[in-house]
Amino acid sequence: MTQTTNVNGTPDKHGEKAVQQTHKNSIFSFIHEHLSLGQRIMLMTVIDRQGSSPGKTGFKMAVSSEGSFTGSIGGGVMEHKLVEKSKRLLNSHAPLNPFILIQDHDPEAVKNRSGMICSGGQTIAFTPIEKQQLQTISVLYQAFENHQKGVLQLTESGLSFIPGKVLSQHIENNIQSENQWQYLEQMGMPDSLYIFGGGHVGLALSRLFNQLEFQIHLFDNRAGLNTFEENDYAHQKQVVDYRKVAGLVPEGHNIYVVVMTFAHKSDEQVLRQMLGKKIRYLGMMGSEMKVKTIFEHLQKDGISEQTLKKIHAPIGIPINSETPPEIAVSIAAEIISTKNSPC
Repeated sequence: MTQTTNVNGTPDKHGEKAVQQTHKNSIFSFIHEHLSLGQRIMLMTVIDRQGSSPGKTGFKMAVSSEGSFTGSIGGGVMEHKLVEKSKRLLNSHAPLNPFILIQDHDPEAVKNRSGMICSGGQTIAFTPIEKQQLQTISVLYQAFENHQKGVLQLTESGLSFIPGKVLSQHIENNIQSENQWQYLEQMGMPDSLYIFGGGHVGLALSRLFNQLEFQIHLFDNRAGLNTFEENDYAHQKQVVDYRKVAGLVPEGHNIYVVVMTFAHKSDEQVLRQMLGKKIRYLGMMGSEMKVKTIFEHLQKDGISEQTLKKIHAPIGIPINSETPPEIAVSIAAEIISTKNSPC
């Protein structure tokens, strides 16, 4: 029997807990709040990035006509300059249209010089948002808060939201020219970490990934385990039968799975059920001998070497980690590297 518990380890009255995380300080909360007060907003979004630019694709910053702002597009003198540019545009009272601006971080650049010296570059979309767009922003904001799938679309025509749409990857862009461009970003599908094993490392990993704003799903087959019950960082916790967990993990480019149960047998049981899934990351904790033994079992059952190479095992980057927090850091570093690499 599968039992679902609240984050304090006790079942709710329906035996399940909705997985939800609020984003009270989100860009969209800011835009909704200030738009509701009748202010104009400039949304700056990094829609493309080259080299070692500090502004990663998807970074956002919102500036209101009364001067407040939130978010980041990479920081430094460039960010300050563009915030001031947004304030001037918003307070000009002239009609505003979306546009893109290339920022070159080469101090020797002839044009589009950002003022930064880190090399690389980034393309920023400036999207003005007026009070007549409050309904669209309200729909987008609620979808974002409630993890409802949809796509944010930015083009030379402005901002729109497509409810229910799912992209093949988190971000898609198509920049033809300064007058023809498109940026699409998946909403309602947050990065989600599924941890099988609620012991000390599972607790440390949950704490760390909570700070990284992942949705955390924690599973163990031991009722009453103290580290499981004390884990207030996971958004969902379940006591499960490790032989029947395939249905607990969905597929998607935002799904990361870590297998670290207390026994070789249960590690293998869980791992077998994850192999056929289209997920972003699959890792298993264990010694080289343990990994070798389990992989040999899988190969005997027809699992290809190519499939096994996709498993991160032993899990984590080699930093001579020993304590649970150190092991969690090594795992987090590997997952972050995977997340920020091209699919």
